[in-house]
Amino acid sequence: MDNYNYHYQNYNRPPRRRGIFSYIVVALLAGIIGGIVSVYIAPTYLYGKLIPTPEIFTNRQPISTNEITITPVEDINATAAVAKKAISSVVGITSVQMQREFFWTRPVEGVGSGVIVNSNGYILTNAHVIGNGQAKEINVLFENGDELEGKVLWLDSALDLAILKVNARNLNAAVLGNSDLLEVGELAVAIGNPLGLDFQRSVTSGVISGLHRSIQVDEYNVIEDLIQTDASINPGNSGGPLLNAKGEVIGINTAKIKSGEGLGFSIPINLVKPILEEVIKEGSFKNVYIGFTGTEVEVYERQFGVDLKVDNGVIVIEIAPGSPAAKAGLKPMDIILEIDNEPIESMTNLRKILYKYRIGDSATLTINRNGSIINKKITFNEF
Repeated sequence: MDNYNYHYQNYNRPPRRRGIFSYIVVALLAGIIGGIVSVYIAPTYLYGKLIPTPEIFTNRQPISTNEITITPVEDINATAAVAKKAISSVVGITSVQMQREFFWTRPVEGVGSGVIVNSNGYILTNAHVIGNGQAKEINVLFENGDELEGKVLWLDSALDLAILKVNARNLNAAVLGNSDLLEVGELAVAIGNPLGLDFQRSVTSGVISGLHRSIQVDEYNVIEDLIQTDASINPGNSGGPLLNAKGEVIGINTAKIKSGEGLGFSIPINLVKPILEEVIKEGSFKNVYIGFTGTEVEVYERQFGVDLKVDNGVIVIEIAPGSPAAKAGLKPMDIILEIDNEPIESMTNLRKILYKYRIGDSATLTINRNGSIINKKITFNEF
C-alpha cells in the first residue's frame, strides 16, 4: 500500500480591511475634538499665552444689524387699569319688542350694552340693541344697581348706532378717544355683557387686528370703515365700548356681524362724534339729504349686465321732486364720484359723509355724465 505523504502548506491570511463606517466615526471624532480645540480651548487657554493670537481673532469687526428696541409692557396691568377707569361708564340695556307669531304677538326681551358719553344721561349703543327703534320698552341698568327708562334721541340702522337719554345727572361718563389715530397691534379692551346680565361688565382684551374693514351684514347693507379686534365680542357685548390703553372709547362694539372666532368688529367713535355733539346741544340730530334713490356702480352693472366704464361711485336712478338733487340739476344715470373731493364708494359711505354737513351747507358734487366729468353745486336740506 502506497503511503501518501500529505504536506500541509500554511498560508498567512491577509489583514482584514476596516469598514467605511469606522473611518466615518474616526473622522467625526476628529472633527469634534478639533472644533473644541479651535473654538474653545485655543482662544481660552493657548492664544496669547503659549502661541500667538491669530489675526482673525484680533481684527474682528462687529456684525451690523438693525436693532429694534422693544419696551416690555405688562398687558394685564394695562388692561386692569383701563377696566378700572371705564367700567363704571358701561351700562346694561334691556328692551322689549313685540314679535308677531302667526295670529298673535308676544313680547321678546333683548339684552345689550351701552356706554355713558355725557354725564347728563346720554348713552351710546347699537341700533339693533333697541330693535332699530321698534322696542316697546328700553331700560338702562347702571353699575350701582339703578335702573332708568331710556328714550331714543337718534338712530341709524345702516350704521348700527343709536343715542339714548335717561333722566339722570352727574353720571360717570367715558372719555372719547380719536379713532383716526389707531394703529394695528395696539391694545384693545372690550367691556360689556357677553351672555346677558348674569355676566355684566365682563372685560376682554386683545389688540387692534385691522382697520378700515368692510363687512356685508345683509343683502342690502354694508358697514364700512370698521375696527377689527381679537378681543372677544359676543351678542351681549353689542353697544359696549372698545377702549385703548388710555381707557378712551375708540369704538362701539357690534355683534350684529356674524364673525369667526377671534374676529370682532367695532364702529369707530369718530363717526358718531359730530352727531353726539349736535344731539347733546340741540336734543336731536337732523340729517341732511341729497334726494335720490340709487345704488353702487358694481351692483348696477351686475344686475343689468352692463359696463358703465367706471370703477367706483353711486349711480342715480330716480330723483325726488323739489329735492336738493333736483335743484342742483342731477339727472338719472348720473354717477356721483365725489363730494368736495372725497371719493364715494357706496351708498353707506355716502350717508356717512353727509353726517359732516348741516342744514343749509353747500358742497360740490363731481359727476360722471355719459362719460364726461362735470361739477354740480348742491345745497342740503333737512331729510
